[in-house]
Amino acid sequence: MKNQIARKNQVLGLLLFVGLVGTVYEGLQVNKIASANSILQRGEVLEDEQFAFHRKFADAYQQGKTGNFKHASQNFGQLLEAPKKQDEHVFEPDQLLKSQIHFNIGNHLFRSGLQRLVEADGSIQEQAKFDYLQARASYEQALRLDPHNQAAKFNLSLLHGVIPKHIKTVPQDPSGLEISNLPQGLP
Repeated sequence: MKNQIARKNQVLGLLLFVGLVGTVYEGLQVNKIASANSILQRGEVLEDEQFAFHRKFADAYQQGKTGNFKHASQNFGQLLEAPKKQDEHVFEPDQLLKSQIHFNIGNHLFRSGLQRLVEADGSIQEQAKFDYLQARASYEQALRLDPHNQAAKFNLSLLHGVIPKHIKTVPQDPSGLEISNLPQGLP
């Protein structure tokens, strides 16, 4: 009987020790996350490699906030790419987060299209048309990933109110370079 009680006390002591170690570890993780959140809320740069995804997200958000819509949408697009290295610190977004990223891309492209001026004849510039079509594709992808995304539904309906019914555009070169058939180097 005395051995049984001693063995039970040892097992309970071991469980207590494991519980305390787990509590300390989780407390440190919560503290680290709270510190990262406070840095992001102040708009500062997050330097911790464990939060590389969050740093990129915050950078894209800040670029959009300052009106740099093209770079913001490019940075959000990079968040959707598969991680290049297999590391325990690589964050893989779930379907809902991917939907929100597509929503943000759509917002920035929509705002970029709204910034463009109209042509002299009152028609929409080609770059604005391209931005609108890309925004529509992003909103639709956001809704495919999360059909309950009400904000994406609303913005898609706003976008449909802005763009003409049968919009056609010249495909854009993704590199941003314009190709010309004018000869170069003539005297």
